[in-house]
Amino acid sequence: MKPEFLNKNDRLYLVAPSFGCTTKPYTTRIKKAIKVLSNEGYQITEGENIYQNVGVVASNTPEIRAREIHDAFKSDSKVVWSVGGGELMCEILPFIDFNIIKENPKWFVGFSDNTNLCYTITTITGIETIYGVNAPAMYRLEYDTLDTLKMLKGINNFKGYKKWQLDSKKTPLAKYNLTKRTKIKTYNYEGPVEGIIIGGCLDCLINLCGTKYDYTKEYTELHKDQGIIFFMEACDLNSLAVRRALFQLKNAGWFKYVKMFIIGKSYLYDDKYFNQTMEKSYKEMLLDLGCPILYGVSLGHRAPSIPIRIGAKVKVEYKEDKHNIFFEYED
Repeated sequence: MKPEFLNKNDRLYLVAPSFGCTTKPYTTRIKKAIKVLSNEGYQITEGENIYQNVGVVASNTPEIRAREIHDAFKSDSKVVWSVGGGELMCEILPFIDFNIIKENPKWFVGFSDNTNLCYTITTITGIETIYGVNAPAMYRLEYDTLDTLKMLKGINNFKGYKKWQLDSKKTPLAKYNLTKRTKIKTYNYEGPVEGIIIGGCLDCLINLCGTKYDYTKEYTELHKDQGIIFFMEACDLNSLAVRRALFQLKNAGWFKYVKMFIIGKSYLYDDKYFNQTMEKSYKEMLLDLGCPILYGVSLGHRAPSIPIRIGAKVKVEYKEDKHNIFFEYED
């Protein structure tokens, strides 16, 4: 199910299901982002936790963070937008009433730790979500921030970015400093692939695997005729941890109906733990499934990261002459 796209004067509800904005540069950025989004013509509701830091490595207790999510979905907003990633968002899941979300479909937008809701909302309720930048990044509209806003407004065509950022400038409101050229590696790729796209941050996906919040097999079985395009990127996992994670998901049956893998840039993109590179881990664990793999896509913890509409039908194409990836979502 696709929520309604944004129009002028619609409301955005900011929430903190993981970290709140309590330190620089995030406090500076969220205040600027609110001004930018307001100037774009949107009304803003600030959730009760977005400036809090009273939970265990989180904005608040799991119960209160879940309550904020419920309030946001029951509100008149069109979009529920997370203000931060983090470490322990998974702890809110026992307190989330997915029926409230199903009865009040809206776009949920978030990145990294927000996989815990992006992925579960889509696989449990069937409602599309957006794996895109967290709200404080909206202090400037360029590359992925601009594309996330376009996606919320109903634009269907997106492409990857020719360069990416290795090191950011130190000022809180700096623009991107893109110095590295994107180089996509392809395996088994012969042409465009269509299917339902799901995925997220690998660190979070393996934590969900096998829990009562893991509806992956049910969801992929439901969409087996269309096939699955699975995207992944990692944050803290080193190259061997990625290999172990892929072993886990693979043997849990998550990839049974996968038609293509899209692999983004890990934060530890150049890790060579025991001489095992990130690329080798993905390639050696996934190639035997016989699916095309696009590796090194402009997606993940090395910005900018192209937004993904989780649960949408999409055509994914790699154009070698342009050295880039293209997404075309179904209306």
